[in-house]
Amino acid sequence: MNQFKLKSKFQPAGDQPRAIEGLIKSLQTGRKYQTLLGVTGSGKTFTMANVVQKLQRPALVISHNKTLAAQLAAEFQEFFPNNAVHYFVSYYDYYQPEAYIPRTDTYIEKETQINEEIDRLRNAATQSLLSRRDVIICASVSCIYGLGNPADYLDLSMEIKRGETVKRDKLLRRLTDLQYHRNDLDLQRGTYRAQGDVVELILSSEDTVIRLDFFGDQVEKIERLDALTNEKLEDLEKFTIFPAKHFVTPEEKLQTAMESIRQELVQRLKELKSQGKLLEAQRLEQRTNFDLEMLANTGFVAGIENYSRHLDGRAPGEPPSTLIDYFPDDFLLFLDESHQSVPQIGAMYEGDKSRKTTLVDYGFRLPSALDNRPLKFAEFEKKITQAVFVSATPAKFEIESSLAQKANFRPKRLLKNVGASFSRPSDDSGRLKAAPTKPLNPPSIIEQIIRPTGLLDPTIEIKPIKNQVDDLIEQINGRIKNHERILAATLTKRMAEELSEYLNEEGIKVHYVHSDVDTFERLETLRDLRLGVYDVLVGINLLREGLDLPEVSLVAILDADKEGFLRSETFFMQMMGRAARHVRGHVIMYADKKTGSMDRAINETNRRRKLQEAYNKQHGITPQTIKKAIADTRLAGAKGMEADAVRSSGSIDPLKMDAQELKLYLEELGEQMDLAAKNLEFELAAKLRDRLNEVKKIRKLRKK
Repeated sequence: MNQFKLKSKFQPAGDQPRAIEGLIKSLQTGRKYQTLLGVTGSGKTFTMANVVQKLQRPALVISHNKTLAAQLAAEFQEFFPNNAVHYFVSYYDYYQPEAYIPRTDTYIEKETQINEEIDRLRNAATQSLLSRRDVIICASVSCIYGLGNPADYLDLSMEIKRGETVKRDKLLRRLTDLQYHRNDLDLQRGTYRAQGDVVELILSSEDTVIRLDFFGDQVEKIERLDALTNEKLEDLEKFTIFPAKHFVTPEEKLQTAMESIRQELVQRLKELKSQGKLLEAQRLEQRTNFDLEMLANTGFVAGIENYSRHLDGRAPGEPPSTLIDYFPDDFLLFLDESHQSVPQIGAMYEGDKSRKTTLVDYGFRLPSALDNRPLKFAEFEKKITQAVFVSATPAKFEIESSLAQKANFRPKRLLKNVGASFSRPSDDSGRLKAAPTKPLNPPSIIEQIIRPTGLLDPTIEIKPIKNQVDDLIEQINGRIKNHERILAATLTKRMAEELSEYLNEEGIKVHYVHSDVDTFERLETLRDLRLGVYDVLVGINLLREGLDLPEVSLVAILDADKEGFLRSETFFMQMMGRAARHVRGHVIMYADKKTGSMDRAINETNRRRKLQEAYNKQHGITPQTIKKAIADTRLAGAKGMEADAVRSSGSIDPLKMDAQELKLYLEELGEQMDLAAKNLEFELAAKLRDRLNEVKKIRKLRKK
């Protein structure tokens, strides 16, 4: 059985050893909830990795957005290069859900654009979970949406071994049942081709070709080939074919499900007709009968997830299977940036229910479509064995859940050493009131304030709003001279775009990031900031939690005194943390008055800074800026990034790079060139090759 093996040139330092030991002891006592209160830059991910290795349990790490999930996956892949670390997020580049607007009698058909690379990664994640234990999945909150039944998914899989007898025609029929499509001309992921005694296929979770050579009905040879060059990569003794899609059903269950759908249709038609809704009844009958015909002939239909309750054999109202059901019972859950991810999980069910109820009421879907949904929060909690909330600013739910596990604790009373950055009962000094009883032993809330690098929380400065943009430009230019990066936070998307445009006109290399920007483009933009393509990144709230940007030395918060969600205490604490990875970390808050949120955030930052200074003085530590390699957060060659590579390559000046940056840049260009060639974009590959040769010449001259 594979074991988790953590690889790192660093050993736990600062508060990390105490945090690792505290979490392990708390988990070993059997507590369901614990909280890791770690400041930005204190190495929370490294702490999580050490806990996983010590306990040797599969782990699910949930983040509240795709960007952070990708970053976490990249970091865990570095820590566990020989184990299965996967990325699981929504696979839609574009998603327009099915909806009906009664007021205007407008039906909006479901329209999607699936990202094939993310779909491959999702399949790889579930297949690893069903075949090994050393698995870490980094996911967004979309993992609580309905997914195919893991029992059916596993039962339909088939293992093929070299030397065994397998009838070729039977294998081809089985591949069709598993939703693989035959394509003898253009072999792609999820397709197969058969020519004579050779069958080739690309599994739904991979991008290499599996080639089967038959001698009669015997599998004589199994090879893995490069999909582009057809070069043999390795010989295989055996391999497993999992279904190409998560929503698959065995034939016998499919027939039972279709009969159940028919029965529900008959019952629903009676209800609609008795209410005088003849149009709705006719509409529902036509749509459902069409879907049943498609299921009977192909085993699949667009929108099959709306019939998932029947396909799974679930009772009405019973929660659907999700990614969590693919994990073994003893899995460990980490909720990263829990103050954001927990509320998101709690809110997803109601939003989904409102849209689908309208579709059901007006005859577009059967009532069972309501059971294709995300989990309710109570259902989510029932599926959890043990969880660790991870945040620099945990909210009331996390604190109370962690403390309310012993009879001698009252949930609304919080520990004195938790910090001062939460909505909580406090005394006049702003400190948390101490609980009247002794702390849990071991504690269920573990602070991680001291950074291994000795870095302090940033200094903070308040400046007037008047002329804030002009002052910001002056501050930016001062930082650029030292090759440092800057983050600027605005209140709206429009302000972010307009500020970016204005700074660009002033000759500053700038880009904006917000929710309308494509997932992979966001990752590439963050990577470009570190590489020096941009000096400034402007955003709203996507620049806050978890982003690891050690080159950032200045964070500017515009209109800081506009009290609200985007200028709350939690927002300020998180935003300030973006400057905590640089020795010259500084925060400028442009405000004409000091709000309560500003005051509390500043006080808490100063409190932590004093503790860090005292620790450094006691141990003779000199703070040092974090030096971190620029990892490829795109995760194994995601399509759609090639154009960004050319844009980036033209903007980067290799002459301004040091030796390490030049090496990383050459590696990136090589990867992009290979990816372009693999996608048959030879003109693009040629441009990247020319750029690669230019940079190699610069590197060679510099060595001389």
